[in-house]
Amino acid sequence: MLFDTHCHLNDKALNNRVDEVIESANNAGVTHFLVVGWDKESSLEAVRLAKKYKNVYAAVGFHPCNIDDLTDKDFYDTLNLCKEEKVVAIGEIGLDYHWVKDPIKQEKQKEYFIKQIEFANENNMPIIIHNRDAFQDCLKILKEHKPEHSGVMHCYSGSVEVLEDVFNLHLLIGLDGPVTFTNAKTPKAVAEEVPLDMLLLETDCPYLAPHPLRGTVNEPKNLGLVLDEIARLKGLSKKHIGDATFKNSCRLFGIKYEEDN
Repeated sequence: MLFDTHCHLNDKALNNRVDEVIESANNAGVTHFLVVGWDKESSLEAVRLAKKYKNVYAAVGFHPCNIDDLTDKDFYDTLNLCKEEKVVAIGEIGLDYHWVKDPIKQEKQKEYFIKQIEFANENNMPIIIHNRDAFQDCLKILKEHKPEHSGVMHCYSGSVEVLEDVFNLHLLIGLDGPVTFTNAKTPKAVAEEVPLDMLLLETDCPYLAPHPLRGTVNEPKNLGLVLDEIARLKGLSKKHIGDATFKNSCRLFGIKYEEDN
């Protein structure tokens, strides 16, 4: 069994054929899915999908690129979806300086990142962290506003050298398609170094399709390509890594998988 801990079945690229996408993933050994929201509408859809499908779970929250003109009502209405039974995390939240260059807007990202961390702490939820071109600011906030119920650095883009800082915050590392890219030295080095009990597998579908599928619409069924490369880099069997990451996923998100199988 494999757990895709970061997928966007709520994205328009996949949302009109979720039955087919899940069936294809199941046939490829991917049995569990965490559908992650990025704004109010996508969070609502993530919850709807979690209610509809047995092994689908949801995360709700606001991506740093989706906070412009956000009202308090929409903010708290969305985060309060965490009270739904199959919502298991707040996310994806964080910082993105790749798409947002304006320092004033970057400060607003920090404000909402902190607010969502604090909300997760108050509601006993782990967090899913988006970070792009903002690693030092992201880490600084996490150290000053420590996630009390752990979380994951989604699509980890930091170096091997700062892994210890991440682990000191009791955060796990999510690896996606980039670890398979032929020129991706840093993700490959991270995959070699990250302890198996701190690793999660992700697709971030429909984005970040792994090699040799780059440029196509990514799906959870492609998670095996991520697993293949990590197994090669670590010199471990795919079953060993798959079993370990599945257990890590269930532990982090509070899922009693024995009851589902």
